[in-house]
Amino acid sequence: MSNLDQSSNSKGGLRVGVQRFGRFLSGMVMPNMGAFIAWGLITALFIPTGWFPNETLAQLVDPMIKYLLPLLIGYTGGTMVHGQRGGVVGAIMTIGVIVGSDIPMFLGAMIAGPLAAWIIKKFDKSIEGKIRAGFEMLVNNFSAGIIGGILGIFALLGIGPAVEAISKVLSAGVQGLMNLGLLPLVNLIIEPGKVLFLNNAINHGILTPIATDQARELGKSVLYMLESNPGPGLGILLAYCFFGRGMAKSSAPGAVIIHFFGGIHEIYFPYILMRPILILAAIAGGVAGTLTFMLTGAGLVSAPSPGSIIAYFFLTPKGGYLPMFVGVLVAAVVSFLVAAVLLKTGKQKDEDLESASSRMKDMKSQGTLPNAGITANQREADRAADMASSTVKTDVKKIVFSCDAGMGSSAMGASILRKKMKAEGIDVTVTNTAISDIPPDADVVITQHVLTDRARSVAPNAEHISIDNFLKSPEYDALVERLK
Repeated sequence: MSNLDQSSNSKGGLRVGVQRFGRFLSGMVMPNMGAFIAWGLITALFIPTGWFPNETLAQLVDPMIKYLLPLLIGYTGGTMVHGQRGGVVGAIMTIGVIVGSDIPMFLGAMIAGPLAAWIIKKFDKSIEGKIRAGFEMLVNNFSAGIIGGILGIFALLGIGPAVEAISKVLSAGVQGLMNLGLLPLVNLIIEPGKVLFLNNAINHGILTPIATDQARELGKSVLYMLESNPGPGLGILLAYCFFGRGMAKSSAPGAVIIHFFGGIHEIYFPYILMRPILILAAIAGGVAGTLTFMLTGAGLVSAPSPGSIIAYFFLTPKGGYLPMFVGVLVAAVVSFLVAAVLLKTGKQKDEDLESASSRMKDMKSQGTLPNAGITANQREADRAADMASSTVKTDVKKIVFSCDAGMGSSAMGASILRKKMKAEGIDVTVTNTAISDIPPDADVVITQHVLTDRARSVAPNAEHISIDNFLKSPEYDALVERLK
């Protein structure tokens, strides 16, 4: 292998590792985003500077951020590693982290939950098949209690203070960037990271914990807006509306609605992958938007998920709507102008949006660039293998779209198929979930190829359909025809 190939593989391996780490962090946070939003709304409404100050109701704010949210993260991280048993032990260790610190322990929960679950998983494996009949419940309960208690004490004395020190260093670093006016430079990393699906490691691993601590003290934080700002993507899509060609231009208006109002930023990534130089437009828009947020004192009370302008309006504190809107608008205008210049002056071919979308899905699911050796015939062979290894259901009542987080792309796929079913008068429930949450009564599970094996392990009795693209797949029409 040449040095160039070795370098490419090294970079790809690093990106894959960071991407998987980001997905793991996202898997702990995203299922609990409703709790984050609930805390944010209660904060915005009832703290002394809120819309409806209420001293009694404001008592919910501190317990939710100090106890409820970290415990949910720790429990979720534990269940991801070792099911409910791992979640219970993870929550026990997380409470030790919480008590051992004076700040909200999101980072500590992300460490304690999975770590405790991994330890109890190793213990369970070591005693598998060695417990005498009739003593299983006794061993299971007491082992979880003893190991959880020890880990809770260890977290109280060790992990909590250590994570608190790390959090203070990170917070000081971010505050230093803000004091020096350099915070917009963070978008030099965030915007390319979004397109490469590395944003979760940055957003959920660093920005959200620090932002939540700031919001607890100040009632808002601009850090919530660094990655979630819909302005840069909006500007790029609008530029395609006016200056794009072919399918890219015709599909851009619909993508604008999905991105800006639906908050699904993935929708604009293929448009950048078609013309990679457009990442400069995203960076310019992100930097301009963050600078405007800083200058106007904008901030949100909680993490917006998804990154929709509607979520922004709900989570903007009293008196902060103009700064928020101006920042989003400036980001959109700047990215639009830069993207327009790049589209007008660069050599344009008929952009293949479907090819770019397929490339994006491969990057997201596999963490590698698509292999040029994978031909259409090979993809058809994969589909045939999927059909052969999956039970075809005749009486279908529930169809489940599934992806890593159960949001974003799978939600779009479910919406598309739901409309097709409704148009044909087919009475079938179509929903979307994370792979780990596929319900046992699912008759048909639809996933991307690289996730199908994981889905089968969760729902072995369901029919599994593998697709390439949640937005457009021939399997949708075939399934509708079959169920008519």
